[in-house]
Amino acid sequence: MSGDDLFGAAADRARLSSAPLAARLRPRTLDDVVGQRHLVGPDRPLRRLVESDRLTSALLWGPPGTGKTTLALAVAGTTRRAFEQLSAVTAGVKDVRETIERARQRLGERGQGTILFLDEIHRFSKSQQDALLPSVEDGTLTMIGATTENPFFEVNPPLRSRSTLFRLEPLEPGDVEVLVRRGLEAEGASATDEAIGLLVDRSGGDGRQVLTSLEVACALAADGRVELAHVEAALGTSALRYGRDDHYDVVSAFIKSMRGSDPDAAVYWLARMLEAGEDARFIARRLVIFASEDVGLADATSLQVAVAAAHAVEHVGLPEAQLNLSQATIHLATAPKSNRAALAVWSARAAVRDGATGEVPAHLRDAHHQGAAALGHGEGYRYPHDDESGHVDQQHLPDALVGRRWYEPSEHGEERRVAEMMARRTAGVRS
Repeated sequence: MSGDDLFGAAADRARLSSAPLAARLRPRTLDDVVGQRHLVGPDRPLRRLVESDRLTSALLWGPPGTGKTTLALAVAGTTRRAFEQLSAVTAGVKDVRETIERARQRLGERGQGTILFLDEIHRFSKSQQDALLPSVEDGTLTMIGATTENPFFEVNPPLRSRSTLFRLEPLEPGDVEVLVRRGLEAEGASATDEAIGLLVDRSGGDGRQVLTSLEVACALAADGRVELAHVEAALGTSALRYGRDDHYDVVSAFIKSMRGSDPDAAVYWLARMLEAGEDARFIARRLVIFASEDVGLADATSLQVAVAAAHAVEHVGLPEAQLNLSQATIHLATAPKSNRAALAVWSARAAVRDGATGEVPAHLRDAHHQGAAALGHGEGYRYPHDDESGHVDQQHLPDALVGRRWYEPSEHGEERRVAEMMARRTAGVRS
């Protein structure tokens, strides 16, 4: 090995030893990846594509800390193709073109393909994304893009249509605990069960965040034994006011206070969660679920308010996002309540599982493909917009299920109007 190679290897080791804990624990292969079993578990789609070296361009979409970069680097350690990495924050069109040229040379000289990992692809402009398109189309390189934003809004349609979308989910508590224990081993430290439990509870499914907090806690533990107080200091919160069991109890009280239309109690429990350092994204998710499960069509604007609050948490962050969470909480607590939309889908799915199936009526079948007319698809279908009332009486359920009802509107809020409309139409059919 030459002097330059020795110097370069030593520099790489020095950088690795001083790198953040999350970077030091990056997996080398798919087997080292923690979580995302729906993608990399045995016989799951991403694993099969990578192991057979047949991965085409892909988009990894998910919240921060779910392992998008980790997964891309694990792919790099598994594939036989060359791997290059760019960040959309710092790379320009020139960098992209140089990467494409290197990929073209590899393919021509050695027959070796190239994978380009493009982190935060949503930060690339339209022109930058367009610069990638020809090389993706002709197979010069395989692109793996990572984004926290919805790719249907942030990635150009031509590039998106040529990529397989893989959705990453927040890490499960068990997966986070695995990361914590790996981190302790890497730091040469140990921790009490209470300390580990608090890290897991406060992670919000974000692997990078929990490893960052663990690294700080390890630095605070002079004797290498991480205690609850070290984790509290690293997180900037106190577990004494909000222990592991309290997490579930306080969330339950929060939900039940909104369901009970008590805005003061709901805001109080919201404040308890925020003061204890609860993940604001977790609170926002609960609001979005509540808006459909407990308010529903009694006040259809509630879902819009909850989703807007969730977006505000992502774009504004705490502490300012507490205002958005408070507004949404009060709106949901004071809104009329109905769980009928939730009951409808739960009941319908239970019916399907119990065998309530049937053929799609011929007049409802797709009539756009060639030969559909000869099969009678769409024949007799009545187009509601052709009727001045905007409604026509026709069968929409399979023959065996005609008359079955899963949605029964309540008399609360706007749902009363829905109930009246459905009653009028039912009466019209019977008359």
